[in-house]
Amino acid sequence: SARLQSSSTRSTTSAPVVPASASPAAVAHALPDARRLEGWITFVLGNALLGTIGVFVDKAQAAPLTVTWFRCAFGLVGITLWMAWRHRLWSGLWQGLWVGRAALPWVLLLSGLMLASWWLFFTAIQQVPTGVAVVLFHVQPLWVLLLGAWWLKEAVPRQRAVSVLVAMAGLVLATGVAQGLAPSGGSHAPGYWVGIGLCLIGALCTATVTVVAKRLGALPLGALAWWQCALGAAVLWVAPVGHGWPVWGVSWAWLAGLGLIHTGLAYTLMYAGMARLATARVAVLQFAYPAVAIVVDWLYFQHILGGWQMAGVVLMLGAIGAGERSARRHR
Repeated sequence: SARLQSSSTRSTTSAPVVPASASPAAVAHALPDARRLEGWITFVLGNALLGTIGVFVDKAQAAPLTVTWFRCAFGLVGITLWMAWRHRLWSGLWQGLWVGRAALPWVLLLSGLMLASWWLFFTAIQQVPTGVAVVLFHVQPLWVLLLGAWWLKEAVPRQRAVSVLVAMAGLVLATGVAQGLAPSGGSHAPGYWVGIGLCLIGALCTATVTVVAKRLGALPLGALAWWQCALGAAVLWVAPVGHGWPVWGVSWAWLAGLGLIHTGLAYTLMYAGMARLATARVAVLQFAYPAVAIVVDWLYFQHILGGWQMAGVVLMLGAIGAGERSARRHR
């Protein structure tokens, strides 16, 4: 089977993983300008929706594993409806979801890793601001680079190595180390550094998904997200049973929104946008996700990043974006 050369998006805690060979982005340059503009708007809107996820989690007032199950259950409904619409007929739905017997164990493994990253994210944002958590999950390309060099024995271009070092410096600043060490900076809340560690482990989970996906053949568009939600819905139901179901009413509405809006709708918009955009542009535009998350943190949670933290965010995202563009040019 054809080998995947890359993932057309970085898999953050919420963003879908799409193999490059399964994405129509390769033909995006042939589309009219109006179609590319439509793709730009659609893709950015999908990422912007993901940036509001912290508000829904805060309003739901549920345990992280329960939140993960609800997102899977309602996300499964949303993605199934989108896949059925995309294939026009319900009879063609399974054909678009089936990955083959050889790939199925790997897809289930990758789905489990993505579920772990969701749970780690929902746990982490109880300890750190959502904007900081989202930014830290965006170190996933750095993990991909390190895993590729160590596991796949891939060569690391000099420019990308420099980007990694700069991004790591930005990461240190973004976590608030400089603020904590400053004489007037004060200490962070208890559990803050645990949350930071959970974010970095979650980013490692999503990076592993990307690296393992390189060993698989092309997957049907949206199939991995569907299997992820299906596995989570089938396995994690014990969480709400054990912790107690949320009170019927407002909490259920916010939890349903996590699946229908932040998974079903957001993924649909992002998939539709990627079909009209060049891959290199996708790599840059998905930074709308952490940008919106930081703004929401400021407006809703009144979490204002310090000067050094903001400088670290800009430095890290800029370095990652430059490294991604460089990698795309050399493929």
